[in-house]
Amino acid sequence: MVMMTMPVLAILRADEGGPTSPFEVEFGLFFWTWLVFGVLLYVLYKFAYPAILGATEEREKRIAGQLSEAERLNAEARTLLAEQQKLSAEVRGQAQALLVDARSAAEGERAATLEKARHEQDALLDRARREIATEKERAILALRQEAVELSLAAASKLIGERLDGPGDRKLVEDYLATLSRRG
Repeated sequence: MVMMTMPVLAILRADEGGPTSPFEVEFGLFFWTWLVFGVLLYVLYKFAYPAILGATEEREKRIAGQLSEAERLNAEARTLLAEQQKLSAEVRGQAQALLVDARSAAEGERAATLEKARHEQDALLDRARREIATEKERAILALRQEAVELSLAAASKLIGERLDGPGDRKLVEDYLATLSRRG
């Protein structure tokens, strides 16, 4: 049965106008296939290819422009970064220099203030010593005067006369001076 169906199919295909074997070439079909392919190729070449090519070229130009812009911006960013680092280093250097200057100025000011305070202290001590010496001299003079007065009063009580004269006073003062030289 299987054998019988094969020849029947071959006959039916021959009647339909199709090839009887897969290796059989039919020239009419071949010609029209190539003709349709050529027309389609011409239409695509004439209308679609320029639009596709233009869009592709425009895209390539846009991408190239974006790449060059990116490279330019990258170079600019590197330049700005280097400039910023340089400025930062300069600012740090200036800040360090200012700190050193400020420290040295503060140290100089401190030394000057201490020196001024020492001078003022020494001047104050000298003035105080002079005042003390002056007051001491006044006190000694006052004590001598008082001693002279007391000595005269005591001597006059002993002698029984009043000793007020300048000669008497001179005698007592000389005696007290000799006592102060000894002591």
